[in-house]
Amino acid sequence: MSEQGRGQTNHGLDNLCIREEIEAKEELVLSPYACFSSQSQGREKPEPPDPVRTCFMVDRDRIVHSKSFRRLKHKTQVYISPVGDHYRTRLTHTLEVSQIARTIGRGLGLNEDLIEAIALAHDIGHTPFSHAGERVLDQLVPGGFRHNENSVRVLTRIERGKFGRGLNLTKEVLDGVLYHSGYGEGGARAQTLEGQTIFYSDKIAYVQHDIDDAIRAGLLRIEDIPRDYLDVLGYTHSQRIATLVTDIIVHTRQQAARKGDRLVRVTMSPEVEKALTGLREFMFKNIYNGPFCMAEKDKAAVIVEYLYKYYYSHPNKLPEFYQEIAKEEGLAVGVADYISGMSDTFCLAIFNEVYVPQFTPGFNFYRGFTEE
Repeated sequence: MSEQGRGQTNHGLDNLCIREEIEAKEELVLSPYACFSSQSQGREKPEPPDPVRTCFMVDRDRIVHSKSFRRLKHKTQVYISPVGDHYRTRLTHTLEVSQIARTIGRGLGLNEDLIEAIALAHDIGHTPFSHAGERVLDQLVPGGFRHNENSVRVLTRIERGKFGRGLNLTKEVLDGVLYHSGYGEGGARAQTLEGQTIFYSDKIAYVQHDIDDAIRAGLLRIEDIPRDYLDVLGYTHSQRIATLVTDIIVHTRQQAARKGDRLVRVTMSPEVEKALTGLREFMFKNIYNGPFCMAEKDKAAVIVEYLYKYYYSHPNKLPEFYQEIAKEEGLAVGVADYISGMSDTFCLAIFNEVYVPQFTPGFNFYRGFTEE
């Protein structure tokens, strides 16, 4: 048997590059405003292209197979440690963002592989206990802490890839992750329409599914929501998502038709965006910053704060990897990296281990000390 026969792993791809076929199809099918895989700005560390997958498909796979992505299943979306299987977690939120964004992307003729990669990575840097944990680290870490920036840090510095630290993702994915956050702040936007699609899809997803969870938890009734918003967006979960998605597709396509080759942005009609903004503000006032959620967030904030102070005072207790970061970039960075990567359950377990008294070895709670 020849050397090729013994060790053949390319399945006959020597003379056939499937990736090039996919890239050629993109040129034929996608909108001229889309980000074509063949025109990517590339990676920080150049690497040979994959014979089957485009660069954005490679990024998506690296994200899905990362440890940080898997930990999202035990990170809070809104409700900390909810009793019930049907409440959203940070992972299910991420999947809902991905599906909403891909639908918008399909309607606009954008690159769905890039959209999916950004969507799956956009919240990968979220802290345990959601924004409660983020606020604590923002107060304690010099220079502040923002989850979108931390997501980029996790992808470029914390996760381990084939080149060492970092997954070596394309610049387009990192740009979309960095600029997915913020609403009504007038800040910078993602360079690609795919990244801008994630910006809106994130808001569509969390406002609507958080309404659903709040109703399930008995904290909200549909009758409590101002009719001005529901009359525009719809009275059911699916109606509101359909209205928002359709509006973005229609309004952005109309804008593209008017502007020709000039700058096109993903956007909504003023009426629909006003309703979404109002609904979001309603949720912040009544649910996110309401008495029930705030009481639980205050408890979670104490846990994150005390753990931060513990590791800052005992840096030798950090895992070796984070001790290395502390030596290279400062102790505050190493501690923040370690804590921000924790899931809710792991954070609680470590807090209990550090601060909660344990039973004496050999002591049976019901029978007293055991005999040897």
